[in-house]
Amino acid sequence: MRIVSGEFKGRRITAPKKLPVRPTTDMAKEALFNILNNLYYLDDISVLDLFSGTGNISYEFASRGTKDIVSVDQDYGCIKFINETAISFGMTIRTIKSDVFKFLEKSTQKATIIFADPPYEFSLEYFTRIPELVFKNNLLEEGGVLVVEHSKHTDLSKVENFSYSKSYGGNMFSFFNAESSDEEE
Repeated sequence: MRIVSGEFKGRRITAPKKLPVRPTTDMAKEALFNILNNLYYLDDISVLDLFSGTGNISYEFASRGTKDIVSVDQDYGCIKFINETAISFGMTIRTIKSDVFKFLEKSTQKATIIFADPPYEFSLEYFTRIPELVFKNNLLEEGGVLVVEHSKHTDLSKVENFSYSKSYGGNMFSFFNAESSDEEE
């Protein structure tokens, strides 16, 4: 994987093969950040990266100037790798080793952008639980967005607060916000 833009553009990051991850493709990541760059000044926001895996998305935000980044994953190896990589790049990424659902149930930490990249094999029930907990616990800052990455075989368009989705190859990003609309962008 590589960082596609910002201060560390082009830097390659090689994660240990033993990590239980499926990093977001560079093409999908670039498309996602084109959308987010048009919505936010990335150096003025806070980010919560759920199911952070290798930290791929967190590094991209940090490379683009975001200082307030929290990465949550339940795998110790992933958290260790994110910490080591963040230190080597001088990035300010705070990590939390936790089951994401337990974290969301008890968290009071708000973020401008919450990004969730759960395992694609999750059931629809688990995917639906992510926006339910985010909105139930009011974890998005005003004007914020929840982005859930999933396969094209998962349809989240009926989930409350769904706004729109974008497809990039086999990757889909579904966007949720408190002022949701049913229109497709």
